[in-house]
Amino acid sequence: MLEPIISAFIKKHHLLSLATSCNNQPYCASCFYAFIESVPALIIATDVQKTRHGKEALANEKVAGSIALETKIVGKIQGVQFTGIFQEATEKEKRAYLKRFPYALAMRPSLWSIHISYLKFTDNTLGFGKKLEFFASNTSPN
Repeated sequence: MLEPIISAFIKKHHLLSLATSCNNQPYCASCFYAFIESVPALIIATDVQKTRHGKEALANEKVAGSIALETKIVGKIQGVQFTGIFQEATEKEKRAYLKRFPYALAMRPSLWSIHISYLKFTDNTLGFGKKLEFFASNTSPN
């Protein structure tokens, strides 16, 4: 289970940067997300047939990403970096995304989840360079 301060940070934001790779060529894309704390998982909308990040995530389910607070004040820096598994969203996950972004329903999006396997939260408001880590029960940082 994620620490409450990490969950609160993720819930407060709505845009993540998703990193994928194919043929040793990295790529990043920005995606709106919903968060399911109990899993934990990030739910995104993407067309896996038309977008580069979607195609790459489908070909290699191991993805990474970040969510960051944009600030110039060093003492306020906060952000998460994560790794996870990209997979088709469940009905529960789809409902969570459409609840957060109800206007997306009109677009009939293809929804996918990223089940977080590792997460590092940097929070300078707790002290310079303070980091908290989360490991899914069956993963390690290596």
